[in-house]
Amino acid sequence: MFQHIRPAITMIVGMTILTGLAYPLAMTGIAQAIFPHQANGSLIEKDGKVIGSTLIGQNFTGANYFHGRPSATTDADPNDATKTIPAPYNAGNSGASNLGPTSKALVDRITDDSGKLAAENPGVKVPMDLVTTSASGLDPDITPEAALFQVPRVAKARNLATVQVRRLVQDHIVNRLAGVIGEPHVNVLELNLALDALGGS
Repeated sequence: MFQHIRPAITMIVGMTILTGLAYPLAMTGIAQAIFPHQANGSLIEKDGKVIGSTLIGQNFTGANYFHGRPSATTDADPNDATKTIPAPYNAGNSGASNLGPTSKALVDRITDDSGKLAAENPGVKVPMDLVTTSASGLDPDITPEAALFQVPRVAKARNLATVQVRRLVQDHIVNRLAGVIGEPHVNVLELNLALDALGGS
């Protein structure tokens, strides 16, 4: 009987070592050697401290910063564990709102957000990604149109020339990989860091 069990045990042990130990270690080593920045989380440092990642959005709300997409992520209510409260860009609870197109709550929120943005930049069409959440709730990027839409507000808040802030946005547009893969986008955190370096009041 053991002669029938031994090959199965040998195969389990061998495959565990191969796929559970050797392969992950090899892939980790290759990733660290070829793509160390990406393999370690694409972290961004400022003054020697990690302040974020290019892969995870942050909740910028001030008028003097570019804002990312709305985030529908939540967290447990500290006052009532059975309830949740909004916690934008909560990386520990990635997810969408799951509200459908007929949801009154969703329609009301988008209508309200669109009205505020339209008042901020009259006569300019509000980009869709400034009023809709992503599937993850952690999207770090916005479209170039969404970034350019915010230029007048940011320039006014920082007392900078509009053309200067617009040029900064254009310098941070990442185009399609090889001209065909993905969509043009702007990383909000990197843009805001460049904005801080630019200065303004």
